[in-house]
Amino acid sequence: MLEALHFTAAGQRKGSHQLPAEYDGVINQSVLYQAVRTYRNNQRHGTHSTKTRGLVSGGNQKPWRQKGTGRARQGSIRAPQWPGGGTAFGPLPRSYRTDINRKVRQLARRSALNARAQGGQIYVIERLEFAQPKTSQLAGLLEKLELAGHKVLVLTHGHRPEVYLSGRNIRDVEIMPYQEASAYHVLWADAVLVEESAVGGHPIAGTGKAATARAKRAERAAKGAARPKALAKKPGAKAKSARPAKTPQASKKKGAD
Repeated sequence: MLEALHFTAAGQRKGSHQLPAEYDGVINQSVLYQAVRTYRNNQRHGTHSTKTRGLVSGGNQKPWRQKGTGRARQGSIRAPQWPGGGTAFGPLPRSYRTDINRKVRQLARRSALNARAQGGQIYVIERLEFAQPKTSQLAGLLEKLELAGHKVLVLTHGHRPEVYLSGRNIRDVEIMPYQEASAYHVLWADAVLVEESAVGGHPIAGTGKAATARAKRAERAAKGAARPKALAKKPGAKAKSARPAKTPQASKKKGAD
């Protein structure tokens, strides 16, 4: 299970937050590529257009006769090689609509959230309290979290019009419901600020440092329990040290005999 930083609605650090089972740490790079490519293709209008030689006005007769002038033969002044002529193989209006399977899109969203969670870029906060839309209140909260000047994605629990109106005028800040965030939106942001009720999971007692220390101690204990005791000392080294060494005098007597 992955953890995230936990803050109060005022921007004060509370500790750590245990993320739900959805955050399993699995990141599928190929699926992320498909999701981002699909999203960006579907944002294109495809209204680009150029005129071919058949759409340019003029050029309804040969500029000069076929033979006898010493110049290259030409059939129209609106051919692509002429100034003001048509464009050869230019872009024409078309649709860039790209489809993606529903399960692939969901897997890409989970992979994007896992990537931000592993990088420590997910901030879990208590319910944002806004009596009315107030841009300065949200800007002050981002400054307390040291997120001012970064691309921030704020994910709320359901539709929160007062939160959306408070942040729509702040540069590089996107606000949307948690369920509507796509893989592209998560990867676009440098930090993801999500409400506690939207992400689920549960807070971890104690500070973040204490929780990290407990996790490290548990990991060391697990490694120590899995290590076999027979590998603590090499048996060959012990037998070699127990063998008596030959003295020089014994070797001389053997040579004399």
